[in-house]
Amino acid sequence: MRVPKSKNTFSSRRRRLVQRAVHAGWAWVRRTGAVTAERPGRLRFGALGTGTRLAFPQGTVFGEPWIRLGDHCVIAEQVTLTAGLMPDLDLGPEPILSIGDGVVLGRGSHVIADTTVTIGSDCYFGPYVYVTSTNHSYDDPHKPIGKQWPRMEPVEIGPGCWIGTGAVILPGTRIGRNVVVAAGAVVRGAVPDHAVVAGAPARVVRRWTPDDGWQPPLRTPAPVPIPDGITPEQLLALAELDAEGLAALRAPGETGPEGARGTARPATTARSRHTGRTGQ
Repeated sequence: MRVPKSKNTFSSRRRRLVQRAVHAGWAWVRRTGAVTAERPGRLRFGALGTGTRLAFPQGTVFGEPWIRLGDHCVIAEQVTLTAGLMPDLDLGPEPILSIGDGVVLGRGSHVIADTTVTIGSDCYFGPYVYVTSTNHSYDDPHKPIGKQWPRMEPVEIGPGCWIGTGAVILPGTRIGRNVVVAAGAVVRGAVPDHAVVAGAPARVVRRWTPDDGWQPPLRTPAPVPIPDGITPEQLLALAELDAEGLAALRAPGETGPEGARGTARPATTARSRHTGRTGQ
């Protein structure tokens, strides 16, 4: 006859305490290991803007005297930033890797600047994006490719771009402003302003021009921003309304953001009718 084992309450409690300690310790390590202008650690960037933060743990970083980061950038964990083919090279007086203000580089992304790479302000990168100014050459069929001298061409990404997860930006690429690069795209060459590119190799699948707008046309309407002055409480009240309550908020003929702007106060009133409660 088997005797059931009693639950070791002490061990379970100890395990929970250890788990909490590990999580608290890791949170402290991440806070302490983050790089900012006030706390650069061992890294001595050519410029590190106000409010910019490199999350811990960082990826490979070298050539930082030739790397300039603008203000209010977010560099996620395990992002690699390099200037030059290898550490400890003198790359001259000018920056090699320049990143503008408000840039977000997603987790695990790589920006390899053996020659000039420029990323404009307000660009957002998804995770695991790879940007490089260098590519292997294979001109000599008798020599291992890794031992042949690489080709290098500058890369420029204009302001306001969105680079999707896993995209690859190859040497010589020139991307215009407000461009969308789809996830997994492999981009080389020139991309015009206000374009969407996708595929491997990437091609333009949609573009905006002043005369024609978006072609092909967008399939969904543009999102309507939350009007100024709307409080979190009013948003919660709207979330509780059914179709009838929402219809009661809109006066006849009102559509879009113009009508939404007049819904802040009625939202509370309609909620009261719907739930039987007072405006409070």
